[in-house]
Amino acid sequence: MKFSGIAAAAILGAAAANALETISAVGNKFFLESGKQFFVKGIAYQLVEEDPLVDGEQCSRDAALMKTLGTNTIRVYHVDATKDHTKCMNAFADAGIYTLIDLDTFDTYILPTAPSWNQTQVDAYAAVMDAFIKYDNVLGFFVGNEIIAIANQSLAAPYIKASVRDMKKHRESKGYRKVPIGYSAADIAELRPMLQDYLTCGGDDSQNVDFFALNSYEWCDVTTYDVSGYANLQKQAVNFPVPIFFSETGCNVPGPRLFDDQQAIFGKEMSSDWSGAIIYEWIEEANHYGLISYGPPVAPTATGSNIRGGFSRAGTPTPVSPDFNNLKSQWAKITPSGVAQSDYSPSLVSTRACPTSTQDGWLVNGNVALPSIGQVFTGALSTVPIATPTTTTTSALGSAATTSTTKNPAPANKEIAGMSAGLAGVMLFFTFWL
Repeated sequence: MKFSGIAAAAILGAAAANALETISAVGNKFFLESGKQFFVKGIAYQLVEEDPLVDGEQCSRDAALMKTLGTNTIRVYHVDATKDHTKCMNAFADAGIYTLIDLDTFDTYILPTAPSWNQTQVDAYAAVMDAFIKYDNVLGFFVGNEIIAIANQSLAAPYIKASVRDMKKHRESKGYRKVPIGYSAADIAELRPMLQDYLTCGGDDSQNVDFFALNSYEWCDVTTYDVSGYANLQKQAVNFPVPIFFSETGCNVPGPRLFDDQQAIFGKEMSSDWSGAIIYEWIEEANHYGLISYGPPVAPTATGSNIRGGFSRAGTPTPVSPDFNNLKSQWAKITPSGVAQSDYSPSLVSTRACPTSTQDGWLVNGNVALPSIGQVFTGALSTVPIATPTTTTTSALGSAATTSTTKNPAPANKEIAGMSAGLAGVMLFFTFWL
């Protein structure tokens, strides 16, 4: 069969975007189509707030350097569903790099103090999924990032679960491949164990996350697995029913960053239960978490399409020394063996008990009814019968026995829409669902 030059180019472009094996979540692990277990070695990638995946030349430069680092995944916090992302997605696919995409937009983020889940949000989330589902190097979608950041915000959890439910409905109604859908949580000791259990409890996988991810900055050099708090995180991940991984990590106190935690995450201590880590972040900014820079800082008042906040956000990426090479050295030593999918028989589906409310912050009592689209939140949550799973496994430490010390809080100026509004005040609602 003969093809015109234009048709051939279009086909080649589509093939480039689909050059990698797709990834699925099975039990608490990720697997490639070939059956090999996949571990995330990722970088948080958000050069500009609105969408870093529209400049194909910039993506090509960054992807090439990421490949030398050993990166196989990037996380992108916000995208514009109306833009063409093919060149960037091709560039990362050519470098063997998968993507994790946040579905929320700047005006559809679920706010923690006044949560809502309405048709506008559903449509916006679905538009992002529609725009990216065609790319085989999409590893997964996040329905939210650190929506619950302090104790009184836990009443937003049913809205997170409702967004998972409706994005899964959209995925199924369109006949899309089952790209995993999950959530990225803040590392809050009084909330973390309950939230991860809540998002995977109740026996109904149609509304449970396909993976759970954690933004944690507990391991600050120089420390150890036990002192850092990672030992507690590991205890809470044992027999978890879905993949769990770090969606942000890389404490920079006191600096330079040594990334010693990577040996624990990918080593014998944690690799049987954890699926890897994403390092925060690619670009150097005022918070000094960057692995690369596009040039020296400029005056905060400087203007230009590629200058924001006193830093250039495009150009030739230059490694930040010694952090870049320190991470490269750590990842070069990582060889998690994993397990072949053919040898893996998970029995972990919906095994977590729905947590009860606690005095120190978790306010959702059991398996509450989820809000329907457009249902107004008024505070008190009614419970529904909990489906009986095949087996029952409660949180390893229980809801109140968890303690950890976060030595360095998460970076303050992450590109996360909605958080400033969500943290402006703490509002509790104590009536009923309408």
